[in-house]
Amino acid sequence: MLSLRPNMKRSFFLLLLIACWLPLAAQQREFIWPADRMPDAQPQQIAAMTDEAGQPGFNPAEHRIPYLEWFPAPDAAVKTDACMILISGGAYQNCCDVGLIRYWKEEFTKRGVQCVNFVYRTPRPAGLPIYQTAWEDGQRAVRMVRSEAARRGFDPEKIGVISMSAGSHLALLLATGSLTRTYEKIDALDDIPCHINWAIVNAPAYVTSDGETGPATREGYGTDVRLSKVFPFDGKTCPISLHHGGADPYSPNGSTLVYRRLRLMGIPTELHLYPEKGHGAYGFERGVEFMTQMGYLGPVAPEVELESRFPEDVAGVTYAKEAIWPEGRMPDAQPEQCEPYIEWYIPAERKTDAIQIIYSGGSYMGNDPGSFEVTPARRYLNSLGITVVTMKYRTPRPQGLSKHTTAWQDLQRAIRVVRSKAAARGLDPGQIGIMGSSAGGHLTLMGVTSSRHRSYLPIDAIDTLSCKVQWGIGIYPAYVLSYAQGWFSGEDEINDMTHLVPEFSFDLDTAPMLLIHGDADSYSAMGSVMVWERLRMMGIPAELHTLATREHCFQRTASPGTGSYNWLERIAEYLNLSR
Repeated sequence: MLSLRPNMKRSFFLLLLIACWLPLAAQQREFIWPADRMPDAQPQQIAAMTDEAGQPGFNPAEHRIPYLEWFPAPDAAVKTDACMILISGGAYQNCCDVGLIRYWKEEFTKRGVQCVNFVYRTPRPAGLPIYQTAWEDGQRAVRMVRSEAARRGFDPEKIGVISMSAGSHLALLLATGSLTRTYEKIDALDDIPCHINWAIVNAPAYVTSDGETGPATREGYGTDVRLSKVFPFDGKTCPISLHHGGADPYSPNGSTLVYRRLRLMGIPTELHLYPEKGHGAYGFERGVEFMTQMGYLGPVAPEVELESRFPEDVAGVTYAKEAIWPEGRMPDAQPEQCEPYIEWYIPAERKTDAIQIIYSGGSYMGNDPGSFEVTPARRYLNSLGITVVTMKYRTPRPQGLSKHTTAWQDLQRAIRVVRSKAAARGLDPGQIGIMGSSAGGHLTLMGVTSSRHRSYLPIDAIDTLSCKVQWGIGIYPAYVLSYAQGWFSGEDEINDMTHLVPEFSFDLDTAPMLLIHGDADSYSAMGSVMVWERLRMMGIPAELHTLATREHCFQRTASPGTGSYNWLERIAEYLNLSR
């Protein structure tokens, strides 16, 4: 048997004590209420994640008080001055997102962010709103986190939350209602402000008036369906990134309604909507890009010219140029307008037989297939193995006709020409998409929503072909809202009288879409949001991303790590392409 001298015994027991203490130090639990001062205490409520509550021998009486669970500080080499509060969902019946909490903790910690898990009281309180005790716990928790800032080395004004489902409902209460006192002061801690500085909100539940305690009974639709009145939207409301699946029974229309309100208040906001996705957390990287753009992860990097990132055509691309109208047969020809044409760029190593048509904006006064709105995207998609066709359409605006009329004719004809030539080039005539920016985004919406609406009389056999497309990509589309033929102004943006312009037919051949728009664009991002809402109402899958603080032409120069820098990756993901 080993015999230890006294000094060795002391060292041994010290090491044993340290070994026993380390797991606790790695994950520190801090109760947020004094045991006898917790407001609205109810005997059926507990504070525990479901993995702990489901353990044999779990004693509810020992888990009544909500708590913060502090995770280890990030490595000093990457540490930022930000802190993230992690909030589980669970229908206000439990805290069930154990896997998400673990994932968020790992991802944010490696990015230098201090993380803390917040575990609130569940199940729903009796005789009170379903969120009441959780909101009380949340305000107290934020105060406690802010009080720990100096000791733990983060900025007390760089506290964000990330959340899921009912936890996202709670996050919205914290983000919009910190000036509403939910409980009476119990000690000096309650003198500390309880506002948060930003929120990443996944699949918020109970947001529309048709689903304030469960799934939205009418999917968030109806002239009498509104944003729930429980959210105060006070003067301390913070920037928010909203993430929602398009098929979520807790309606994504709740997120679009929150987005409307935040835009009216002038608060930078992102909205990320995913087609055919159910209830879940999507687009974590979009949340990181939002934090990067807003400077929460440190100074925003200098912006880089988009064209400098894609300086050369992909090697081996086959090029061809052709007119789209037979000589003398172009409808509504006007001498002051340019000649329209298309250009083919077919990569040597194709990964798909699909075809992407791309064209620029220019207020319908000019357009350029060699511009920053076209060439980098064309080169990027060529590098991923997809054929790109660029189009020059007629500009400037035609005399005596709507501004888009001749461009729309050119687009319908170009789609038909591409369809007629696709098979001979080994491509699929049934897989054609269109993409345009600004006025070109408006033109894309014409092509997507109105292919059954004839823009010219047939002139030859090509015009017997359909001009229906299989998808559309709208990049900051202009001229989408009834009041905004030019630039928007003030609160008219969400006035009930505002509607989508009548030239978008939304006919039975309307195609799925991807929409990307700067949140601060003078050609309002609400146009893209309202298009998304209309497509969802028709049962047509659509994806949408708005980018906080970004204006028109958000991609021309952008900072690495932001959504404006990575926007082409959203297109690749949408088209199911990869490098």
